[in-house]
Amino acid sequence: MSADAAELRAYIERHVEPHAGRWDREQHIPAAALRGFADTGWLGAIAPTAAGGRGLGAREFGRVNALLGAACSSLRSLLTVHSMVIHAVTRFGSPAQRERWLPRLASGAILAGFALSEPEVGSDAAAIQTAAVADGDGYSLTGGKRWITFGEVADLLLVFARTDAGPTAFLVETSLPGVRRLPIRDMLGVRASMLAAVHLEDCRVPADARLGKPGLGVTFVAQSALDWGRLSVAFGAVGIARRCLAVSGAYAEQRRQFGQRLCDHQLIRRMLTDMLVETRAAGLLCERAADLKDRGDPRSLAEVSAAKYYATRAASRAATDAVQILGANGCSPDYPVERLLRDARIMEIIEGSNEMHQLSLAEHALHPDPTEP
Repeated sequence: MSADAAELRAYIERHVEPHAGRWDREQHIPAAALRGFADTGWLGAIAPTAAGGRGLGAREFGRVNALLGAACSSLRSLLTVHSMVIHAVTRFGSPAQRERWLPRLASGAILAGFALSEPEVGSDAAAIQTAAVADGDGYSLTGGKRWITFGEVADLLLVFARTDAGPTAFLVETSLPGVRRLPIRDMLGVRASMLAAVHLEDCRVPADARLGKPGLGVTFVAQSALDWGRLSVAFGAVGIARRCLAVSGAYAEQRRQFGQRLCDHQLIRRMLTDMLVETRAAGLLCERAADLKDRGDPRSLAEVSAAKYYATRAASRAATDAVQILGANGCSPDYPVERLLRDARIMEIIEGSNEMHQLSLAEHALHPDPTEP
């Protein structure tokens, strides 16, 4: 383990893990905790070093997400969406946009959110209804976004709206007139991610708020950012599965039933075995996808999709078995596995539902790459 990774693990064990359950129950991460995490510099994980970021590649970024995912999926979700915006600005931003936004994003001086989903638009991102109308030397945005992770507190949103040329990306400061945010509460899982519905009413932004070319907001900006988001979720799901395995194994060793330790019962051993093997397999899929992404291999898109699909399913199975092993205790907030189960189910939906990944991955099954080993 590198010194930086050991430092992050120590930070998580001290400042995140002990509070994750309370944050989940309160559906809120205190501003001081968000500030403390930003001060570690990890919010700028993939930001260029020239902008004050850590300049991590996909593999190291993924491992950071696995560490965070094992402790608190809500805080890991902030790293996900914040990094997606950092990537979008780095890749598609003008020199002026990169100079203006990247140092502040890298340091965590501002928090960013990814505003793509709408009340009537989920997986079909190209069908967005939010409109951006040319208005003098800028644009006027009107519409509604929903399920925006950390939208309640984000300072900057990457908003996707329809122009005459098609879906287009915009960097929108939430302090602008015409931006209104409503918190969304009582979700199944990832409850401390401070989801919000964002309403835009004649919100005027300057022309230099547009990120990338008109009409390419979804096919280029969003899809490129979502690839990083899926990698983050995949590794985060591995973290969930690892935590489930650790808690289940420790519990099964110390709990006794019918005169035996739980871990001496064959059915419990089967569950622990499945949990172990699937968690390791998910981790290897994630590592392969990240390695390909770091090399710029075009196969990485499919491999990230496969890793997200398998790892999130593995996390859900691990969490389900963990609750079963702990029994009534597993249903109690006194143990983390009930939260891990709820969070794992969310992982199967966000950054492209697993059903959408099935549709795209099936094409690779039907038309395999002959160069694949």
